[in-house]
Formats: sequence, C-alpha cells, structure tokens
Amino acid sequence: MDSGAPYGLISRQRFLSLISSARVSAEAAIDATQIQPASLDLRLGAEAYRLRASFLPGRGGKVRERLQSLAPERLSLEGDGAVLEKGIVYLAPLQESLNLSDRMSGAANPKSSTGRLDIFTRLIVDGSEAFDHVPQGYRGGLWVEICPRSFSIRARKGSKLNQLRLRDRAANQEDVYSFALPDEALRRRHEATPLVDGALKLREGLIVHVGLAGRPGEIVGYRAIKNGNVIDVDRPGFYAAEDFWEPIRARLDGRLILDPEEFYILASREKMRIPSDLAAEMAPIDPAIGEFRVHYAGFFDPGFGQGADGAPSARAVLEVRSRDVPFLLEDGQPVGRLLFEDLAVAADELYGATTSNYQGQGLKLSKHFRDYREG
Repeated sequence: MDSGAPYGLISRQRFLSLISSARVSAEAAIDATQIQPASLDLRLGAEAYRLRASFLPGRGGKVRERLQSLAPERLSLEGDGAVLEKGIVYLAPLQESLNLSDRMSGAANPKSSTGRLDIFTRLIVDGSEAFDHVPQGYRGGLWVEICPRSFSIRARKGSKLNQLRLRDRAANQEDVYSFALPDEALRRRHEATPLVDGALKLREGLIVHVGLAGRPGEIVGYRAIKNGNVIDVDRPGFYAAEDFWEPIRARLDGRLILDPEEFYILASREKMRIPSDLAAEMAPIDPAIGEFRVHYAGFFDPGFGQGADGAPSARAVLEVRSRDVPFLLEDGQPVGRLLFEDLAVAADELYGATTSNYQGQGLKLSKHFRDYREG
C-alpha cells in the first residue's frame, strides 16, 4: 500500500470512535491516557493464574476452558496486587474486550517499560493459534500471558503491561501477514525527510546497528542483576538503578560478548524518526543477523524521535538476550530490522505530544529507575 491509503493501522482518533461505538469496550471506562497515537494500552483485570505451562486455545477453543483444565492457582490482583515471580508463567484476563468488524484485525506487543524490565508478555484470544494476533472480526475478551524473566514484579488490577494495535484490511488482504513498506518506499521517504541521522541501510526494512563506542569508561549498556528485589510496575522513578543493573562500559575495541540467557539493555547507533503517517516495529529475531533476540517491546508509535526541527532525535533502546551460545557484538554491527507500516489516517497527536518517558531518548532504562549513580 502507498502511504495515505484508506487501509492500514488505525490511529488515535479512530480508536476514540471505536470506543464510542463499543467496538472496543472495557469493564471500567477506558481512560484517555491509554490511547496512544496508534495503539491502546491494555489493563490487567482482577485476577491472574499461575500456570504449569504456556498454551494456546487452538481453533474453536476457549481460553478459560483450556485454563481450567490445567487446574491453575488463582492470585487476586485487587488492592495492592500480587507478586509475579520470575521464571513463572501467569495468565490474566484483561479489562478490555473487542467487537471487531469483519475487515479489522489486531496485533499486540509489550509496552516499552515492560520490555525493558525483561517481562515477556503475549496476548491470547479465544480460538487463537498464534500469540499476539487478533483475527479479523474477533468478538470477545482478551488475555495476557506474563512471564517475568530477570526480576519478580508486583502488578495489580489496572496495571498496563501490553498494548494493542488494530488494522483495517482491504478486501484483497484476507491472508496477508506482512504489511511492511518495501525498501524502495522507505528510500523515497528518507530522501524527502530523513528517517535516520546517518546513511540509510535497507534489507527488507531499515537495518539497525548497535552502539557500543564511547569515551573510556562511558556506560554504553546495562546487564540485569538477577537477585534484585521485587519491582512494582506502577512505581515510576522509585528504584535505584545500581541495585538492579550492572553497567557495561565502552571498550577501546568497541566489543561486547553476550552471555547466554543474560539480559542486556543497549541502544542503537543511529537516531531515528517515525513520521506521523507511519508506525514501525522491530523484528525481534532475525537468524541472518545472529542467534539473539533484540527486542521484546518492538512497536514505535508515529512521532517517536521527532525532534523540534523534524530531524531524527531518538535512539532505539534494544532489549537483548543471547539464545544458546555466547555471541560477540561489535560497535556498528547490524542487530535488527525496523519494519514500517502505513497508518490508515495520519495520527492527530504524535508520540511525546503530552507526557512521554522515552521521547528523545539515548541509552535509557525503564521509567521505574532513577539515573545510575557511580559508587
């Protein structure tokens, strides 16, 4: 599709219309702060269930029926909520539900703060055979699978861990699964108004490179300390970064060896900008680039990185985990691909227009942490 086509991801103003018409509804009224330029933050319901194993309901299956067959342990999320232990899989109903038209489908991903806390979340719906996917015309409730990896967390009813995107499809897009703009379209957009602050590198999307260079001793990344205390997901700015993160400092050779199953926060070398009529998503795993996962919360709303002069101003923060073997990264090495997609209509309010924790960011931990202090 060309930019400006009548089909694509829906933007903020369309979300408001869908809420007004009860196409998107919730147990408690949807708050305006949940509605992002091209996504909707989803809220946990009143309970969660500790699971022995992750699952999908499968074609025709109901999430709650499959859940009950596993005899799960129930946790109340009312009041002060509950601690979700690292390494354990949980399932929780969300407050929001959908009544989509036959041409509308959805996708989900963790929120930025969720990914930076190494919390793995996946949306599940009735009849689903794939995580984070809402089929066309879906009518029903939403569930989220939650697995904290590095830190145990405290969450409660109303906590927001993942977000939903909705997409209007054309009649000939019944079986389309990739909506990424082709490289030639990205090249034209970049020539008109830069998408990145340096040379544009494309390979079925915009190639993102890791930034590991810096002054001697400069912090260029963080590695999670796995014996940290419980983190309350609803307490921004509360925690001392040095209690949870080990700094990674620049080396003369610009190298970093990723240890298997360790969690790292790194940043892209390039600054980037997402135009008002596009959104973007980081491909989380690309075997052609390396055996590591580079992003959990991979969605970028329109307006991300839009500087005052319109120039690219924000680096992508990368949530990195090596999979099976140690893996060597070097400064400037390709680590991911950013896939751009059209909005059906340009967003009427861009990312960072009001309060934003990550607009204009460089290397940055989640909003829960105060700046790292030496000593």
